[in-house]
Amino acid sequence: MMPGDDELDALLKRLHLASARRIWRQLVQRAEKEEWSYRDFLALLVAEEIAQRQQTRLGRLSRWASFPFLKTIDDFDFTYQSTVRLSLLGSALAPDFVTEGRCLILSGKPGRGKTHLAVAIAYRAIQNGFDALFVTAAELIDDLSAAFREGRLAAALATYTHPALLVVDEVGYLTYGTDAANMLFHVVNDRHRRKRSMIFTTNKALNTWGRVLHDEDLAQAIIDRVLERGRLLMLDGPSMRTKHLGLDEPTPAEASHQPARISGIDRPEFPEPTPHGRFLESRDGTA
Repeated sequence: MMPGDDELDALLKRLHLASARRIWRQLVQRAEKEEWSYRDFLALLVAEEIAQRQQTRLGRLSRWASFPFLKTIDDFDFTYQSTVRLSLLGSALAPDFVTEGRCLILSGKPGRGKTHLAVAIAYRAIQNGFDALFVTAAELIDDLSAAFREGRLAAALATYTHPALLVVDEVGYLTYGTDAANMLFHVVNDRHRRKRSMIFTTNKALNTWGRVLHDEDLAQAIIDRVLERGRLLMLDGPSMRTKHLGLDEPTPAEASHQPARISGIDRPEFPEPTPHGRFLESRDGTA
C-alpha cells in the first residue's frame, strides 16, 4: 500500500529531510506537468536537499567564525595592488591550504584590504569543508591573559587551537600587556605542532613584532613557526577607505617587495599555480 501525502510527509520528517519535506509537493506538480521521469524527480529532490544543507552549514560556520563582515575574493578590488594578484592567492583558496597547515601574514598600512582578504580566504576554507575562527590579536591576548590569571588557560586555549583555520587580525594596532608574546606563542606553537593553518594581518614590519609583543625572542619564535609553512604578502596601493581623496602614496617598491624568510628556506616551499591553475577555475568572492 502506497503511503498518502501525510504519511510521506511524516516519513521525510523522520529522516530529517527538511528541504525535501518542504518542496516535494511543488516538485510533484512540476513533474506531472512537465512529464519528468521518476529518476529526474528523485535527482532534483535529492539535489535540493543537499544544496539546502550546504547553505545551512555555510551559514552556521560563518556565524561561528565571528567574521566582522562577510567578504569573498570576488569582492576584492585588485586594481590598486601592484604586489598582490589573484594568481598569488591560488594555493590559499585551495583545500590543501588547510590540510597542509599553511599560513599567511598579510602586511600593509591601514585600509589596504588585509582583513578583507583574510575573511575571504577563511570563508573559502569553510566552503571547502573546514571550520574557521576570526579574532583580533587584542581579543585573543586579553582572553588568554584573563584565563591564565583565573587558572583556566588550558581550557581557553582550546578555543583558538581547535579550528582548522585561525585568523588573527590587527597585530600591532593596539597596546598589549607584557604577557602578550607568551599568550600568542601558546596558540601559535600548538597550531604549528599540529599543522593547523593561521592567517595574521598586521600594519607592523615583522622586525618590530618584538617591541609590539614585549619579547623579542618569543616574537621571533612566533614568526619563525608561522613562516615555516607560510609566507608574507605585502599589500600596497592607497587606502580603500580614502582613495577618493588622493591622500595616500603607494607603498615604496623596496618595502612592498620585502622577502619573506621561511625558516632558512631560500625559495618558496609551496610554488604558486599559474593563472590557469586548477584552483582558479571556480572563484568566489578592505582592513
